[in-house]
Amino acid sequence: MGRRGREPEKAPNHERWLITYADLITLLMIFFIIMYTISNINSKKFAQLSASMTEALLGQNSGYILGDAPGPLMIPDSTAAGGRTELASMRKAKEEIEKYIEKQGLKSKVEVSQEERGLVISLKEALLFNKGSAQITPPAREVILKVGQVLSQLPNNIRIEGHTCNLPIHTAQFPSNWELSTARATNVVRFLVTEVGIKPEKLSATGYGEFRPVAPNTSEANRARNRRVDIVVLRSVLDIAEPGKGKIDLKELTE
Repeated sequence: MGRRGREPEKAPNHERWLITYADLITLLMIFFIIMYTISNINSKKFAQLSASMTEALLGQNSGYILGDAPGPLMIPDSTAAGGRTELASMRKAKEEIEKYIEKQGLKSKVEVSQEERGLVISLKEALLFNKGSAQITPPAREVILKVGQVLSQLPNNIRIEGHTCNLPIHTAQFPSNWELSTARATNVVRFLVTEVGIKPEKLSATGYGEFRPVAPNTSEANRARNRRVDIVVLRSVLDIAEPGKGKIDLKELTE
């Protein structure tokens, strides 16, 4: 059997470095395109888009917005001039309401807090309604009237949120806690419009039923905390998420 001839050795490829170099150039080009695009973003429109995305992804009751998440600030923060003025107004309203609550001995029935989404006045069921009812009690009318008069001085939108505990309800009027919580929120809205004079377009009502508790429904004390109506004075930066105001043309982001 004859000896197989040796194959000639291939010459070494001295141009393979061009592949790596071409990849590097491509990545650098993409990097500079991205940097140029970011530098030309319309900051106001981008802030609106950010707030709208936050509302959709995190929900109204998330407790924070994208500006508080790790990473670069996505929406105007409270240190801006407009934000400082708004927070100062909310702080003043909060102090006035707290003084009234303390004077009336209602600290166990009304809580006031400042959250990232705005000012929250939480009214317990024991003050507002009889169990299983959506009719505002006479003592509660006076409290809502005072709170509403203070909040009417603010230009912000106000959302009324109805909440219940997890005890089931099934009546002809309220087949479930959804209907009960929504009816309670709606009745507070109606009162603020008819008795306080707040413009209807500034108000909205929503019912969360038993599904946004502030405490585990493991005791009557905790269930009493969950049965509440929250009056939320929303920060103006969240207005973009309101119906009719949330349409954003993405092309405008780079204009």
